Amino acid sequence: QVQLVESGGGLVQTGDSLRLSCAASGRTFSSYAMGWFRQTPGQDREFVATISWSGDSRYYAESVKGRFTISRDNAKNTVALQMNSLKPEDTAVYSCAARRSRTVILPTKTSEYDYWGQGTQVTVSS
Repeated sequence: QVQLVESGGGLVQTGDSLRLSCAASGRTFSSYAMGWFRQTPGQDREFVATISWSGDSRYYAESVKGRFTISRDNAKNTVALQMNSLKPEDTAVYSCAARRSRTVILPTKTSEYDYWGQGTQVTVSS
């Protein structure tokens, strides 16, 4: 069982930066691939970024590539999402997710993840 708690959301202006963090409970954090998703009202969750259990591999949605960076610290059981050059269309509830996997597979679908956090709101004003 893994519990995930996100933090770092808030209200920012276009072009600003924000860093989201996700803290995981449990002793086996390094056995999980981690991902970030976002959701706006009435829409399905959208894949944002994922990182392998070791941190060696990352994959991003086209809409955030070059602006967002996912990273993890297995010693601290945390995964972060650094978001730069934010746009109004980045406004959403951002959630982190965990998938038990010690392979190079980088899951991008919600169905591929086993645990989810509650989410943190990010609002980008124009």
